[in-house]
Amino acid sequence: MSRPARSPVPQPAVATVGLPRFGRESDGLVRDPRGGYGELTAHIRELGLLGRRPLSYAFTFAVVLTALAGVVIAMLRWRDSWWLLALAPVLGVIATQLGFLGHDVGHLQVTRSPTRSRILGLIDGNLLGGLSYGWWVAKHNAHHAHPNDLERDPDVRAGALVFAPGQATDRRGIEAWTTRHQALLFFPFLLGEAVNLHVSSIRRLFLPGLRLRVPEAILLGTHFVGYVVLLATTLTWPQALLFVAIHKGVQGLYLGCSFAPNHKGMPTLDADQAADPLLRQVLTSRNVTGGPVIDTVLGGLNYQIEHHLFPSMPRANLRHAQPVVASFCAERGIPYVQCSIVASYTAAVKHLHDVGSSLRSS
Repeated sequence: MSRPARSPVPQPAVATVGLPRFGRESDGLVRDPRGGYGELTAHIRELGLLGRRPLSYAFTFAVVLTALAGVVIAMLRWRDSWWLLALAPVLGVIATQLGFLGHDVGHLQVTRSPTRSRILGLIDGNLLGGLSYGWWVAKHNAHHAHPNDLERDPDVRAGALVFAPGQATDRRGIEAWTTRHQALLFFPFLLGEAVNLHVSSIRRLFLPGLRLRVPEAILLGTHFVGYVVLLATTLTWPQALLFVAIHKGVQGLYLGCSFAPNHKGMPTLDADQAADPLLRQVLTSRNVTGGPVIDTVLGGLNYQIEHHLFPSMPRANLRHAQPVVASFCAERGIPYVQCSIVASYTAAVKHLHDVGSSLRSS
C-alpha cells in the first residue's frame, strides 16, 4: 500500500525557524550540501555550553531524593491509611524524575567519567528506579544514532503502536484493530509503559552481552524486594494493589508524555539527509516551548533538538543553547520545529491516526 502524499512534518500550530533554500524541495525536506555541524559545535564550545554543571545536578538529586525519603517516611508513619494512596501519584512523579536523572547520567552529562557515570547510573536506575541501566543506555544510544530510522531506531519499531504506513500493512486480527484505533489508544497504552520498561529490564538480564550482569541483577532484585516489603508493611493488600496501579500508571503516563512529543510525527530521512549529523538530528526532532515550568516537568527533554545535537550537554545549559541553534538553522534555511506542548501532542496523535488510516480504509 502506498505512503500517503501528506507531508510527514506536522504543520498546524507548529512554528519553524527558516525555510529550505537549497537542494531538492519536492518532499519538503532540505538537503544542505554545506554541512555545518562542526561549525556549530565549535561555536557552542566557545560559549562554554558543553561544560559541566555539578551544582545544578547536586541540587536536583537532593530535591528528588528528599522527596523520595519523605514518601517512604510518611508511609511508615501512617500505616494502613487509605490516605497513603494520595502518595502513589507523587511517587510516580518522583520515579519519572529519577528516570530523567538516569537519562542524563547515561549521556555523561553529570560526570565525564564513564566509571562514575556507570556507578551513579546503577544506583539511580537499577536500585532506585528498577530499570536496567545497561539496557537503557544501549537502547537509547541506538535511538540517538539513528533517530526515526524505521530499521535501526528501537523507539519507532513496530510494536503495540506503529509509526509508518509500511509497518501497518501486514497487521491482522487484534494487531490490525489496535493500529486502526491507535490514536485513541495512545494515552491509555502509556498507563502500562512503566511496567513494560520493568519487564524489558528483567528480560535483558537473561540475554547475552549485558555488561555488569551480576551487579545489575542484584540491584534490580534489591529494588523490587524493597518495594514489595515497603508496601506489605505499610498497606493492606487491597490498598497495596491500588497503590501499585496508581503509582505505575502515573509513572508510565508521565514518561510517555515526556518522550512522545520529541519525534513522533517528524520525518523519516533519506540516506543523504541521514548522513549529515546536523540534518539527522534537527529534522527528526521537535522542541516544546513553555519556559521554566515545562523545563522542569519534562526534565529538559523539551529541548530535544539541542539535546540530540549535543547529548552530553548538561540539562541546565540546553536553554542557553536553544537560541544559538535556532539562529544557526535559520541562517542556513534548515527547518527548526518548535511548538507548544498541546500542539506537540496533537501532531503526534494526528500522525498515529494518519498511519492507521490505511487499515481503516481497507
